[in-house]
Amino acid sequence: MAERNRRTVRDLRRGNRARVLQRLYFDGPLSRQELGPVTGLSSGSISNVVAELSAEGLLEEAGVVDSDGGRPRTLLRVAPDGGLLVGIDIGETRVRVELFDLSLTELARTERLLAQHGYDVERIVAHVRTGVADVLRDAGADPRRLLGIGIGVPGIIERDGPEGPDGTRGAVVHGQTIGWRAVPFEQLLREAVDVPPEVPLFIDNGAKTLGQAEMWFGGGRGAGAAAIALIGSGVGACVDHGDILDEDRTSLALEWGHTTVQLRGRRCRCGSIGCLEAYAGAEALRERWREAGGPLPEGADDETALAALLAAAYPGRRGTPDPVALALLDETAECLGAALADLVNLFLPERILIGGWAGLLLGPRLLPEIRRYANEYALSHAAARTTIEMGRLGPDAVTVGAATLPLADFLTRGGSRPEAGGPGTPPRTAFEAVRERHRTPVN
Repeated sequence: MAERNRRTVRDLRRGNRARVLQRLYFDGPLSRQELGPVTGLSSGSISNVVAELSAEGLLEEAGVVDSDGGRPRTLLRVAPDGGLLVGIDIGETRVRVELFDLSLTELARTERLLAQHGYDVERIVAHVRTGVADVLRDAGADPRRLLGIGIGVPGIIERDGPEGPDGTRGAVVHGQTIGWRAVPFEQLLREAVDVPPEVPLFIDNGAKTLGQAEMWFGGGRGAGAAAIALIGSGVGACVDHGDILDEDRTSLALEWGHTTVQLRGRRCRCGSIGCLEAYAGAEALRERWREAGGPLPEGADDETALAALLAAAYPGRRGTPDPVALALLDETAECLGAALADLVNLFLPERILIGGWAGLLLGPRLLPEIRRYANEYALSHAAARTTIEMGRLGPDAVTVGAATLPLADFLTRGGSRPEAGGPGTPPRTAFEAVRERHRTPVN
């Protein structure tokens, strides 16, 4: 019984710290007086928590405000230098590694192109290893200050993979379109990346990390339900339900690119036929433009080919639009609109956001047509409740979203530093960490 009480007190303390940190992070700066109503904590608890977090360097003062004739109130915020985060995007064309402080201000970045060797697992692991070392060195950062490393990857993530040499179970990646079949990615990274053993790794689907970034800081902020589409060389999506601080919030990665938009259609790189990705992914657009006789530079990659296709369709005032390019892009808009209509009908989101590097190139030209086709294919009542917009965070959104994975865990822990996990202790996604907190006897 005494042990159970000690756990409950520990959980209560951690929960109180988490409430304060989360509110200050997402809604701050706030005064001590403002923290009481939004956290539900007493003034005494607020004072104790603020004193603890300030002593640990996690909170700092952010100015003062007048208070209706009383004493000025000191504003508090989460200290940006309270820790370091690494976000990694294993994309279709490059591996991007970025180092952030707690405010998600970029401190250093590096990229490794993938065109020559593709998705060779050993090379990807080597890119991550050298990329993490490079950003830490470039920023003059101490690896012991790392709160975690988040990685966004294509494919389906299996959490409890086979046991590694240290007895822990790590994330396994099933990426059919990139030739990864049950790759024990976390174990490979843990063995290769030179960081302290207590620094946790968080591996999740790239569309899901994009979605979390948009929900926290971009176009999804404040939405009760949103779908975020990632359009790059491949296509994916995620659906988020609930506010970022909602205990019942859910986030679901979808293999949306492999839903069928054309019966007996084009062969997709996943091996199936008629997939959305076979029509709207940048790799497929390059091939379709080539098949249509579109001029492409020798050895053009997906980004160069998509730029050439858009330039042919929209040459500016002095040029003549290429009718073949226009027709190809209209078909792409219809496929995207129909597939977005499926998301509308299935999940009833308030907002749909289009992101990914190819989505950001296509969207400004195709968005009106995408909306029109989505309205034609979706149920009218559901479509009337949904807006379709561009994502707001740009091409780095997956990397930022990856960094939010360890950040979410850190906030959920109430600012406590990660400890080396024992046998059978897998890393948690942000959502899993939040759910774990709400399973404790106290909030």
